[in-house]
This record gives sequence, structure tokens and C-alpha cells, in this order.
Amino acid sequence: MPDRIRIPHALWQGLKRVGIPRADVVRLAQIPMNVLRDDDPVSTMQFFAIWRALADVSRDPAIGLKIAVSLDDAVLPPSFLAAYYARDFRDALQRVARFKRLCAPEDVLIEEQEERCEITLTWTHSDGEVTPPALIDASMAALLELGRRGTGTRIVPVAVELARPEGARAGHERYYGCRVRFGARKNRLAFSREDLGKPFASYNAELLEILVPELDKRFEQQAQTASLAEQIKWVLRRRLTGGRPDIGSVASELAMSERSLQRKLAEEGLAFQDLLSQTRHELALEYLSDSSMEIAEVAYMVGYEDQNSFFRAFRQWEDRTPSAWRAGKRLAPRQKRPDAPRSAGARGHGLAPRTTPLRLTSHKSSRKAAARRQI
Repeated sequence: MPDRIRIPHALWQGLKRVGIPRADVVRLAQIPMNVLRDDDPVSTMQFFAIWRALADVSRDPAIGLKIAVSLDDAVLPPSFLAAYYARDFRDALQRVARFKRLCAPEDVLIEEQEERCEITLTWTHSDGEVTPPALIDASMAALLELGRRGTGTRIVPVAVELARPEGARAGHERYYGCRVRFGARKNRLAFSREDLGKPFASYNAELLEILVPELDKRFEQQAQTASLAEQIKWVLRRRLTGGRPDIGSVASELAMSERSLQRKLAEEGLAFQDLLSQTRHELALEYLSDSSMEIAEVAYMVGYEDQNSFFRAFRQWEDRTPSAWRAGKRLAPRQKRPDAPRSAGARGHGLAPRTTPLRLTSHKSSRKAAARRQI
């Protein structure tokens, strides 16, 4: 996906509602005026700069939570509407995951285990830069607010982990309703399976019939702008953890048959196994650059079930062992850590907008009209 983000109007509305002057944030982040004047897209690094700037201007370590909670349906993008009309919290999260890429190159990665569901947010073009804490807070709060407002209950996560030093613990734990673990290896939000199954009071099949086909159409148009190799490697990066994605699963996520994907690969002179190997190689180098990660963990993260298989592959790529490559880099612990997942994405999905909750009206006709206008 191209590294282009249109700054959501929800962000500016959020700043206004919490009393932060937009001009101060833009000036500190050094964002060109044409971005505001012409609604031009920004890069991931520029978007990160905006979130760092608003945190600096506010001097509030919980500003991301406050911005997310302050927003309502007046600034809700159409790509997030589908989540609020979903059948239940699980369905809503999957819809968020599917359509995220319509707003930004950010992935919502969902892994359901026996008694819980873990969610990790990653940025495709972060280039190892640490995601601003305020942005992480706003993204996590948006998902929690989705569940709380959709179900009409105060859902409490079973785990909240933040990969940063402790700050504003009391405010974070008061909002989430549970203990927050700071200094974690990654930013993660987890819900119980019971909460995932809670129905949404706002479920509306008729509105979904209006919204989803249009969003699917936009998604397909956007996918066509990326090369086939880029699309395949993007899917592989999401699916590699602890497994070996096959061409059938990748084809399914790209909304085509396995035969069609094989034909397209042949037409472009590409081989699926070569793309798989390239993706593993690139991810391995990213993870090895983080000296806090064990080599066995890196092997798992790039899809190898045993460390010996990873060692053999790495020797073919770099003509040396992972330990020797890491020693040559001499990176300090946790330097330029890649913002990448350890869990596989939700099957058949993987893209979603970060935004905030919706307060629904009571008349179906008005909701349909609003949906059509926003599309």
C-alpha cells in the first residue's frame, strides 16, 4: 500500500474538543500548509510527527485516550460505519480489520485463542520508528469504545500492554478498568471470548447491504494501484508468524482464486516461493535489528517451526549465521524496533480504519440517508 494518509477530520475535531489549537500542532510538526489547505495526504512519518506534536503541546500523557473518547458520529468516516452496524463485537472488529487500509497503511491484527482475543496494531511504513504513544492510546481506545458503545456495556479488556515506560498509570487504568502493563514487548489489547460474542444494539443488516458493497469496491480499486508482488508480500508479512502461508490462503485474502493468482504470477514472471523467501528475509533482518528479541523468537516470527530450518535459510540469504549478522550490526537494545506483528491477522481480513465511536439515531430511514451521503 502507498505511504499516503489523509489526515482524518476526526483528529482536528478531537483537538478542538480537548482544547488544543490545531495551528500549534501543525507548526510544531512542521506540516506544509498545502496539507491543510488542499487536504493533501501525508506520509506515515509526518502523521507520527503530528501525534508527537499534539502530545508535546498538550503535555498530557493520556491525551490519546481523551481525543478518542471525545469523538462521535459527526466525524465518523464511512469505512468505520460498517463496524457499528455489525452483528456483534467480533464481527465489528473483523470489519474494522478489513477496511482499515482505506484510511491509512495501518493493520489491525487479530488472533483468537481459547479464551481470549489479542489485537495488535501495526504500521506498514513505520520503518522501525516507534509509534507515538498518543496514537497507540487513541487507536486502542477507539476499538474499546466500539465495543462499549455497540454493546451498551462497559467492556473491560482482559489485558492491556504498552511498550513504553510507565506514565499516567492511574488515568489509563481508570479508563480501561484493568491493570495496565507498561514496559511490555509490544502494544497489545486483549478481550475475552465472552465479550466478543456480545450483540450490538445497533446491528442493521439493511445498512450493511448499502455500505459493504461500496467499501469493497473502494478496497478493490485501491488494491489495483499496488503491484501484484507488493500485495502478496503484504499478505505474507501478516500471515507468517509460526506458520507457512500457502498460495491458496494468499489468493483468498486477495479476493481471487488460486488458479487466477497462479496465472497472474506467471504473466509477471514471478514465483510464489521466491516472494515468500524474500518476505521472510526482509522480516528476519528487521527483527534481528532488535537485539532484545531471541533468535528462536525471530525464527518463529518469520514462519519457521524450528530454529535449525531458520539457520539454514539465513545462511543462504546472508552467507552467515543470524548471530554473526546481528553482531556485525552492533545495534543497541531496542533500537529501531520494527512495528510488526507476532500474531497472524484475522483470516480473510486485515485492514481497518482507526476512528472513534458512533452515537446512533433511532430511525432507520435517517440512518440509510446518512450512510448514502457519507459514501
